Formats: sequence, C-alpha cells, structure tokens
Amino acid sequence: MNNETYGFIGLGLIGGSIARAIKEKQPTSRIIAYTPHKETVDKAYEQKIVDLPLYEIGQEFSDCDYIFLCAPVECNNDNIDKLLPFLDKKTTLTDIGSVKTGIHEKIKELSLESQFIGGHPMAGTERIGFGNSKSSLLENAYYILTTTESTEKERLDKYYDLVKMIGAIPLVVDHNRHDYITAAISHVPHVISASLVNLVKDNDSEDQLMKTIAAGGFKDITRISSSSPVMWQQICTTNADNISELLGKYIDSLYEIKLAIDEKETDKIFDFFSSAREYRESFIETSSGPIQKVHSINVEIDDQPGCLASVALLLSENKINIKNIGIVHNREYERGTLKIELHDNASLEKSIEILADKGYNVYKK
Repeated sequence: MNNETYGFIGLGLIGGSIARAIKEKQPTSRIIAYTPHKETVDKAYEQKIVDLPLYEIGQEFSDCDYIFLCAPVECNNDNIDKLLPFLDKKTTLTDIGSVKTGIHEKIKELSLESQFIGGHPMAGTERIGFGNSKSSLLENAYYILTTTESTEKERLDKYYDLVKMIGAIPLVVDHNRHDYITAAISHVPHVISASLVNLVKDNDSEDQLMKTIAAGGFKDITRISSSSPVMWQQICTTNADNISELLGKYIDSLYEIKLAIDEKETDKIFDFFSSAREYRESFIETSSGPIQKVHSINVEIDDQPGCLASVALLLSENKINIKNIGIVHNREYERGTLKIELHDNASLEKSIEILADKGYNVYKK
C-alpha cells in the first residue's frame, strides 16, 4: 500500500483530513486531487499533501487505486458520470457522505457495484474547508464502510486496512441499515433540536426573557442546531423516508407522554424518564442526564501511547477531580478526540486554563 495512488474529487474538511492522514502514514504514496476551487488544490500542492493538482476530471484518475468522492452529496452523481470514462477496473471508488442509499442506487445503475464501497467517516467540526483539515481529525473516529452484493472480499479487506492505517475505526454496515441508524442517532435529533429552538423563538416574549435565560440543559441539547442549514436540507431530502418514519414514531411517543401528563399518570411519567435515563447511562460516554448541565470539554490529543494518561495526570496534579473521561469515536459534530467531564463549572474553567497553558487545543462543550 506504500506506493499507491489516491484520487480526490473535492478536498474539504473530511477529504483534506483523509488526504493528510494518508500522506502522513504513507509518505511515498501519490495523491491527485480535483476541486472546482483552484486555490484549494494549489494550497494542498504547496503544502505537499497533493502531488498533482487537477483543474478538471480527466485521464489522470485512471491511475488511481482509490478515488474518494468528497464533493457535496448533490454533486457526487454528476462527478461519477464525468469520472466514468476514466475509471479503471482496479480502482476502489468510495465517498464520504452521511447518507448512502442515493449513491448506492447510482452505482447499481452504472454497474459499478463490484468496485464501490461507501464510506462515512464519523468525524468533523463546525469549521469547514481544507484549511481546517488535519490528519488527527480521523484518529479513533468510527469510519463506516457500506458494501454492495458484489463487493469483493479482497477489495473490502484492503480498504478496511487503509481505514485502520489512518487511525480510524472501521465498521462494515449494510447501506440501508446505515441510513436508518444515522437517521435515528443524527438526522432526527437535528430536526428535534431545531424544532426546540424554534419553539422557544416562536413563544418568547418581546423582552426575549426565554432567550436570555436559555442556558444549561437547553443549550446542551440544542447545540447541534448551529450546524449548516444547507447541509441539513440536503440530508433531509436524501434520507427522507427514514427520517420521516422515525419522526412519526417520535411524534407518537410525544403524544403518549402528553396524554400521561394531561391525566397526571405518575407511574407512566416516571417510567418515561427512568427508562431514558437508564438507557442513556448505558452509553460509553455517560453524562448526568439529558436535562442537566454537563460540565465537559473536548481535548485534541495524538493517538500515541500515554497521551490520555498524560492529560489525566496533568489535571490530577492540579487537584482536578475528573468525573468521566474517554475517547470520542463519533465526532461528526464534535471537536477534539478526548472528552472529559468535570463535576462543576469551576473545575471546567480551571481545566481549560491548565490544558491550554500546556499547548493542548481545548473545546468547551
């Protein structure tokens, strides 16, 4: 894998991070890239991430062992059509989108199922573009691979090893199941978050008192509403069936708890919150509950032995009591690879100061 050629169509935050990680782990690899923004590929070339900057999709892509489709979802199908005349049988074609059904349908239509493996790196930040990409963005993040009925085992194994090589955690999932899962854990929560924010906006008084005191739990559970509305418009249209089905189930559950509240059915109300709390606390990264203020920070660390321990020791030496600590594997809308929960705000602020003073990049949740 040391001398392989990797092609990128689109080179934003995720594509740029993948390219950086490959170049860091495989310095002798060859990377070519096309993006309609000339300044992006030129910058990547100047930084020695890209070996050959391209200004159109052409014959150069026929040399690739892997081609990553990293353009916005609505552009990928058009780019596949442009790429088709230059696509060699040896090439593994992949993408980075968070919705998979549409591209799998396109791949089936073009009879490319034997050489396509979908990809979904579950990492990212609210900052976009190649300028914000970094090789460490993918470290210890889940990287979903979606196969077809014709996916060759050898091709899948090689891609699996590539994902591990760049520091991510590969998981192989059927593309239909992937879209249903991401609808439940990501897409529907974003719809709900936005609806909660709009609920407060539409029912606030003229003096905006609701907005003024909206802190703690409300800000925590609506943080994801700061994501790009253009991106979420695309996700809602490309994964519409799954989102609609799960929203229907959510609306039914809301109606049930509304009736229980109307009738003051205390046992049902208690069970509603108790079951949610029990399940939430079974997550790898637990917190104190969905409506309480969580005092947590995310810290960027290298995937090297002892890095996590060094952070914990540094805080311990400064008499900071850590409530919970762990690696963040799903970082699509998070920054930092290490999540630390503290007991109170004073500990949180002191931890930020201590870690930042030692050169760590720290992000307050």
